[in-house]
Amino acid sequence: MDTINALIMGIIQGLSEYLPISSSGHLEICRQILGLDLPGDEALQFSILLHVATVLSTIVVLWREFMPLCKAFFTFKRGPEFDYVIKILISCIPVGIVGVCFKDFVEQFFGNGLFTVGICLCVTAALLAFTYFYRTDPKTAVRKADGTLSQGRDITYIDALIIGCAQAVAVLPGLSRSGSTIATGILIGDKRSEMARFSFFMVIIPILGEALLDAKKMFEVPAGGTELGLTPMIVGFLAAFAVGCLACKWMINIVKKGKLVWFAAYCLVAGIICMIF
Repeated sequence: MDTINALIMGIIQGLSEYLPISSSGHLEICRQILGLDLPGDEALQFSILLHVATVLSTIVVLWREFMPLCKAFFTFKRGPEFDYVIKILISCIPVGIVGVCFKDFVEQFFGNGLFTVGICLCVTAALLAFTYFYRTDPKTAVRKADGTLSQGRDITYIDALIIGCAQAVAVLPGLSRSGSTIATGILIGDKRSEMARFSFFMVIIPILGEALLDAKKMFEVPAGGTELGLTPMIVGFLAAFAVGCLACKWMINIVKKGKLVWFAAYCLVAGIICMIF
């Protein structure tokens, strides 16, 4: 992989991470367009590296919200912030199980063409569309005194586990993690605005944990060489981080206020194109 390709993929990751359109799926599409023939394990490692960059950009942008959570957790100060961190930890259990027990199974879906990506994008489209129409159905939506529709309840511990299961399934390329978790939370009755925030925070622990487990493997160069080079990895990381910092707040507002059905339409078209070509 050369530096220009890594730069392009970093930019794609930084932009697509914060929309419910699957950043890992778009990295696979980008790899195919650029003609990058990476083995499944190296494709997954590079994807993890770029995800680490956008996780760090999330922490930077949401620093004022992130620090009180850390302070409450590490000082064992019981309260809303401490309970919120516990919910995040609970949401990480399913994806942790997948990472430990099914990592080899997941790796085979990376660097193996776009047909699976296309199917997963169509599943993402169906989920987002169903969520949109479900939440705007006048028979189920509750209108408040100010004329706006009810935004749902606060996230419970059981909700966190259910949302975590959605995140675990969304490790497949093309199945949007943010789309799956936000949609699942909305479908079970949680606040839309709260789901956007929770979705971005809940990915921090799994991604950083996976990066720590794979750090040695990502940076050591075997005797036979590797398709990944240190310079492209650094360039891709920095590009994803910089673009992620610029895009994070803007994308969060889109998810909170926007209509997920438009993302569903995009994922459906992209999915069909991937399956055809």
